[in-house]
Amino acid sequence: MRIVFMGTPEFAVPSLKILLDNGYEVVGVVTATGKLGGRGGHQLLEPAVKKFAREQGLKILQPPVLRDPGFLDELRNLKADLQVVVAFRMLPEVVWGMPSVGTFNLHGSLLPQYRGAAPINWAVINGEQETGVTTFFIKHEIDTGEVLFQEKMPIGEDETAGEVHDRMMHVGARLVLKTVQAIESGSYTLKSQDPAKASKAPKIFHETCEIDFAKTTAEVHNFIRGLSPYPGAWTRIKLLDTNKKTGGETGIEDLELKIFRSEKETQKHEFSPGHQVTDGKKSLKFATRDGFAKVLELQLQGRRRMQVSDFLNGYFHLIVS
Repeated sequence: MRIVFMGTPEFAVPSLKILLDNGYEVVGVVTATGKLGGRGGHQLLEPAVKKFAREQGLKILQPPVLRDPGFLDELRNLKADLQVVVAFRMLPEVVWGMPSVGTFNLHGSLLPQYRGAAPINWAVINGEQETGVTTFFIKHEIDTGEVLFQEKMPIGEDETAGEVHDRMMHVGARLVLKTVQAIESGSYTLKSQDPAKASKAPKIFHETCEIDFAKTTAEVHNFIRGLSPYPGAWTRIKLLDTNKKTGGETGIEDLELKIFRSEKETQKHEFSPGHQVTDGKKSLKFATRDGFAKVLELQLQGRRRMQVSDFLNGYFHLIVS
């Protein structure tokens, strides 16, 4: 089969690699255009899929608009039998309906659960003990097409979304290979999704990442690990603003504090939600409804990510209780 692969981030690279390693003919790779980033925001950052595809000598297409006539002509000229989509973007029907066999997508959940842009994050936030990957043929409504295959995988009690992501991209790659092999041989049965079992995993924005310490310890802990390492769950902390020349105090800074790892401490207390308790050396924790979220790794606004002990060593004397 002639295959066109569509994907952008690191998550998609193992799926492209496994197809090449198994001798499949990938006649083109469609990926996103580069974005400005790096120090100062002036460096053009290439998608991980583009870097890998270039190393393999593959034809690369980076259309700003998927309905662009020039891009559609190029895609049509590749004469693909099958299109494989992994961590790309919504496709118009003129694109996903082009190949003779069809277009299938790899999704990071056990569909119809967690349809949407952030399935890994929401599964961890909601305290799920199991997730998985699904391949399905694309149709009009997002993540609703007929299922080809699924593979389950556990979620550890303290595992972050980033750790699930890193395991899932390899589980997903193996499922992509299995799916292509099955399509090639015709040995598969399609299964319709049950709308009654569907749930959503909408895109996550910075403002929705603020930690609500009025929730239970377990809920706060899951929220923190479900947003780690990106985009990061956050709260605010007050620090004394000092004059570097004189060492004197000039006021109080209200800064954003991202928390990447935490531990649960369930116990009764009389503190209000969000109250911070610290020994000034190794322990910093925030009161929740039924205990404390003990911070292990964090990042103060404008600073690097660090262990809590390093943070307290540098900033404890500035913390305003």
